Amino acid sequence: MYGLIRRGLVGGLLIAGAVTAASRLIRQYSFKDKVVVISGGSRGLGLLLARKLGKEGAKLFLIARDQAELERAQIELQESGFDVAIRVCDVTNQDEVNDTAAYAMEHYGSVDVLINNAGVIQVGPMDSMTTTDYEAALKTHFWGPLYMTMAFSPGMRMRKAGRIVNISSIGGKVAVPHLLPYAVSKFALLGYSEGLRMELLRDKVYVTSVCPGLMRTGSHINAHFKGQNEKEFAWFSIGDSMPFLSADGDSAAKQIVEACRRGDPELIITLPAQILSKLNGIFPGAVTDIMGHVNKILPAYGGIGQAQVSGRESTSELSPSVLTSMADAASLKNNEV
Repeated sequence: MYGLIRRGLVGGLLIAGAVTAASRLIRQYSFKDKVVVISGGSRGLGLLLARKLGKEGAKLFLIARDQAELERAQIELQESGFDVAIRVCDVTNQDEVNDTAAYAMEHYGSVDVLINNAGVIQVGPMDSMTTTDYEAALKTHFWGPLYMTMAFSPGMRMRKAGRIVNISSIGGKVAVPHLLPYAVSKFALLGYSEGLRMELLRDKVYVTSVCPGLMRTGSHINAHFKGQNEKEFAWFSIGDSMPFLSADGDSAAKQIVEACRRGDPELIITLPAQILSKLNGIFPGAVTDIMGHVNKILPAYGGIGQAQVSGRESTSELSPSVLTSMADAASLKNNEV
């Protein structure tokens, strides 16, 4: 009897694996001539994704808040022979999002892929954070993707085809000290993204939740730092540069494009992030306590307090330095400077 049960379980697992593999093959997606909207597409990860998708023959529609950054990105991408349009849009403003969606529909007729990538990050101890910081993070990481999805998904649902990628974070699975507003907002985005996938599957619109660990995209110089800002910037930028802790930006972008192509439900980038996610699922209390001990070695409250400055305004002997050279090179490469 035990042998029959065991063989039945093994057979069931093999069948489930085969069905999963077959469904992935069926969902394989070509980006050629597909219209791809990328929020936060002017620099960093958004620009890296645009480069990858441009090589696939996609028609790129990049949105961001800074006109000059968008124009620089557009010129670079057009010089590579890519089809790219740009539009200034603040994703936290629903009216602007709706106007942008209407413009995209007028320009292209339809949108096939939506990548919700726009982000902000505030770094510092909890005492340096204000309600404004939490509001800004939630507006960008939750309300922005919500507005974008509400504006762009109806056409996908009507055509019974489409892809939506939500860039959350490992910080949306495991809270990290000195990043509380970021973690809160990424938790919200991940919950929305997972629920959204469940509801859109019937319309053959596949939602992928992306949870990266540290990535070398160059965004550290445009992050916001509070408290002892120079010390906060030093640990943040050094961590972004460590090759075994952080992922190369090009590699991360490639993984995201492939996950979107397959219509995967989730992608966790970097081995440390994958391990942390697994451990938190098995030993959540232990991981929380470990993070509490990590917090003890991070800078205490002080410095500029609740004021906030950018990374480029928080330099010291430690950063930029040889310890941050890889992240700094990514800043130059990805339009962050």
